[in-house]
Amino acid sequence: MKRIICISIFVFFVSTNFSSAQNRSSDYLKMRWGYVATRMPEEWYGSEEAKSVAENVLISQKEIGGWAKNKPYHHVFTQEEIENYKNGKLEIGGTFDNGSTITELKFLAKIYAQIPDERYKSAFEKGVNYIFQAQYANGGWPQYFPVKNAEDEVFVDHTQPYSMHITYNDNAMVNIMLLLKGVFTNSEEFAVFDLNEKLKEQAKIAFDKGIECILNTQIVVDGKPTVWCAQHHEVTLAPANARSYELASFSGSESVGIIMLLMDIEHPSEQVILSVKGAVNWFENHKIEGIRIDREILPDGKRNRIVVEDKNASALWGRFYDLNTGKVFFCDRDGIKKNSLAEIGYERRNGYSWYTDAPQIIINKYPEWLAKIQ
Repeated sequence: MKRIICISIFVFFVSTNFSSAQNRSSDYLKMRWGYVATRMPEEWYGSEEAKSVAENVLISQKEIGGWAKNKPYHHVFTQEEIENYKNGKLEIGGTFDNGSTITELKFLAKIYAQIPDERYKSAFEKGVNYIFQAQYANGGWPQYFPVKNAEDEVFVDHTQPYSMHITYNDNAMVNIMLLLKGVFTNSEEFAVFDLNEKLKEQAKIAFDKGIECILNTQIVVDGKPTVWCAQHHEVTLAPANARSYELASFSGSESVGIIMLLMDIEHPSEQVILSVKGAVNWFENHKIEGIRIDREILPDGKRNRIVVEDKNASALWGRFYDLNTGKVFFCDRDGIKKNSLAEIGYERRNGYSWYTDAPQIIINKYPEWLAKIQ
């Protein structure tokens, strides 16, 4: 009897998990593209559904090697969409914004591991070469490549002209460099391609130039390195504005990914070590304590974001800190700095991330990193 019960439990457990995996796979059309591209069960990438998605990814790749952003490449393309992608291959519009291009390259690695179609490898190599082409001589990467021209009427999407700046926003440059590191270290993710040594060497050179750019763009105050702006001018390397509410500043958000990248360097140079120490010190001195972010229900039923005093709350950091005063600021679409979240309009107050707790990850990791480098 015990044996029968155990077998029944085992069968139930296996069938339940198999059923769950099937449900996750069959529901992929309801998921976000980023999830489908990189986080599905490994076996799914060998399925007919994944092969269909891969055809979309191949069709939508720009001739230069990149992909456009915010496109549901996992959805079924209509014939009109297929023709539009094919006809638009020579148009500019490839980007690293919102994880674009890097996400598609990771998807190609996932599916190639299950289905070694040489077209997937060729598309991957083309995408990596796109990354090489997009890199500035100073080591940085723009948000779009080729860069958008403010006079170009094709791009009336409110992203120019700042899209040509060196872009740390949303971890664009960090994502690029992590992929390059995976290429030249032959990580398990990309080893499936058996890439040639020349490509790996180019990836290492591009990565090292990126590190040089990161060190050169770090904001220095009174001779001490601090953190970074979300974007830096592509020529002067100075902190730069982006959208009207994203003014040049010390970044309490994007700087986290940069420091994580630097802390993962196996044998850091003295300059890298000083860079990390300076940034961690800045975060320690600019944390906000005694508040938490909450929601209230307005009379019209809408949810509104508010700041609440709470002495037991975990530390927070602002997304933007004034370059002159070092104080947190907030900004609406009018581009005017405000001192509190409550002073900006409802749409930006609730439609943008103004606080973050991400720097705590750095602070927690810092003692271990110090011990390692010593």
